[in-house]
Amino acid sequence: MFDDDYLEDESRSLEELLQRYEEVKQGNSVSIMDEEDFERVIEYYFQNNNEEQALLACEIARTYYPFSAAVLLIKAEILTQAQKYGQALRSLDDMEQYDNHNLDAVLLRSDIMLGQFKYDQAALLLEQKSKEFEGKELIEILLELSDVYDECEEFDAVFDTLKRVIAIDRRNEEALQKICFWGEFTNRLEESVVLHTQLTDDDPYNALAWFNLGAALQGLKLFEKSIDAYEYCVAIDEKFEFAYRNMADAYMRLKWYEKALDALEKHLEISKPEDVIYEAMGFCWEKQKDFPKARHYYRQASQLSPQDHGIFYKIGETYSRELQWDKAVKAYSVALHLDKDNAAYCMAIGNCLMEMDVKSEALVCYLNAVRLKPGSKTTWIALIRGLYMTGHYEEGLTQVEVAKEHCGDKADFRYFQSALLFELGKSKEALLQLDKAMTMSIARLKTFTSLNTEYMRRAAVTELISKHKKK
Repeated sequence: MFDDDYLEDESRSLEELLQRYEEVKQGNSVSIMDEEDFERVIEYYFQNNNEEQALLACEIARTYYPFSAAVLLIKAEILTQAQKYGQALRSLDDMEQYDNHNLDAVLLRSDIMLGQFKYDQAALLLEQKSKEFEGKELIEILLELSDVYDECEEFDAVFDTLKRVIAIDRRNEEALQKICFWGEFTNRLEESVVLHTQLTDDDPYNALAWFNLGAALQGLKLFEKSIDAYEYCVAIDEKFEFAYRNMADAYMRLKWYEKALDALEKHLEISKPEDVIYEAMGFCWEKQKDFPKARHYYRQASQLSPQDHGIFYKIGETYSRELQWDKAVKAYSVALHLDKDNAAYCMAIGNCLMEMDVKSEALVCYLNAVRLKPGSKTTWIALIRGLYMTGHYEEGLTQVEVAKEHCGDKADFRYFQSALLFELGKSKEALLQLDKAMTMSIARLKTFTSLNTEYMRRAAVTELISKHKKK
């Protein structure tokens, strides 16, 4: 940090410099300004968005230093920011007469081409210039080239270019961070595993390489191996928070919820609280059927993200699992208030109300679900089941036909149609529909049998089922 005296001296020095520049501009100065002083004046006007004065200062500087590549480069930068690309390129052409091996000029020329949407030309320029540089300068060109290939949507070329950077500098943080994403995006995870395995063999203390290896293995669903890689990563850098996050996800995929919770706890120890971390912890406790603890963490998540309706839905789910229907309704209602067009939330509330024997309100919820998502088979099944459970058999049959119009003829609809016809005493039609339903999908038979076990005591039903199972 600069102290106040230093800043005050700098301010006074700049004021004096600007005053000297004004004298030079008016032809009243007896002394000549240094080239660096001109650059400082130009930068001052440039940083203060005074393009006109900055360009004027460039022209005055060139009268004193006509061969200054630095002044021409600054002028090109100013013109580029003003989107005066033709003038900027001419300034770069002039500059390269005096300095034809300038990295900043190459990168600026590439930026101008991108501004003109000449992506292929920018890529070609950088590929050609990459042969003229080495070391850190070459890395800068290659990183710029990877961004250009991204703009060109040549995504495999992005991955290949980042590999070139890592071949030069295996600890280049920017390249390692980017290649982790592009390996997955380009579906080159196996190649990424080979690359990062070699990196970790050559440099066992490269934490970022271990993380990338874990991410690639995780993308290939090799979760146990990915966890091993993450363990090496955090052994090297115990504050590598994304490694704990990914490790927890891998544990959850394996259904090792206690270990996932340990990883999430470590993540909380080293980073700021995040809603996604608390939500993941709630999920782990929910899977272990500890619903009060699950709710505790879901509520922690909701405090950080109070507009996230999905969290309130999950709270409702934990109450439903405990058969606490009234509390579940309250949580689902909050979710629906935050996302008024969510059919799943309407159905969840309807299911609770049905369990609480508030059937008429439950049917209203199912109707709302159908209205919100008329093309969903699930919403229609909820409504038709509700009509069946409340004894509205004729209306149920009507809604089955409407459901078929919206979703097509599904086996589930035929099974419900059969059950509704049985309840109306129309056994022959019911058996006909049951036969058609089983022809369409015998696997969905439970849709029918779960409605009323009495159906299985009918000889005609059991004979029909037996016939289809033999088929």
